[in-house]
Amino acid sequence: MTAFQGLTAIVTGASRGFGLRTALRLYEAGANLVLSDLMDDPGNIFSEFRQDRWTYLPGDISDEDTSQDLVALALETFGRLDIAVNNAGIAQSNVALPFVSSEEARRIIDVDLMGVFFALKHQIPAMVKRHKKDGSTGCIVNIASVAGVSGAPTLSVYAAAKHGVVGLTRSAAAECARLGVRVNAVCPSFAKTDMVLGAIDAAPSGREAAVAELVRGVPMRRLAEIDEVVEAVIFAANPANSFMTGQAIAIDGGITAL
Repeated sequence: MTAFQGLTAIVTGASRGFGLRTALRLYEAGANLVLSDLMDDPGNIFSEFRQDRWTYLPGDISDEDTSQDLVALALETFGRLDIAVNNAGIAQSNVALPFVSSEEARRIIDVDLMGVFFALKHQIPAMVKRHKKDGSTGCIVNIASVAGVSGAPTLSVYAAAKHGVVGLTRSAAAECARLGVRVNAVCPSFAKTDMVLGAIDAAPSGREAAVAELVRGVPMRRLAEIDEVVEAVIFAANPANSFMTGQAIAIDGGITAL
């Protein structure tokens, strides 16, 4: 697959889970990569990537400078920005709304919602400028959540932030529809990421009971595989998928069908 040959993609939260697998798929399909995560040095995480096809910038997406610097790095290193996968985010303590601390709530909003806002704020102008110059198109994929299209008891602030991401996605898509930039969101349910598996392992009820609780409302009665979610990300980002914009694509085993 060479659908992304010569294109440049930003991927945040790139060191693990959806971000790492997305980066690998884009690389295999020919894209150059601008990767970001919190650690100063990614070590050997991206060692299989050819050095002239990727670069890395540490940063916290709740800081607007991170998004601005990532776009600048893409343009400086590869001369263009075609794709952005805004994947970085944090989870919430699994507690009812009155028991969420104000500090945790603010941090979730800052990272999961404002982080995507800052990304869009700086990614869109770079893509629009190039479109006006030579007709190139851009694509942004925001990683939201099935909690962004439905209620999520004991994950209230996280759900609010992810609803906000879906709102940003749809609004930006409408604004950019005639400017050469598509914006979509992928909305997974619980998947086998390090974050989810760590929570399962730490559950007082034990691993089996924790998994059963997570999948109780999923018609397929299982967790999503990372690759099942990333398939949707790659589909949404593919330049050939040129008429789809403003969509919140649920990868949820049937939750939103109920």
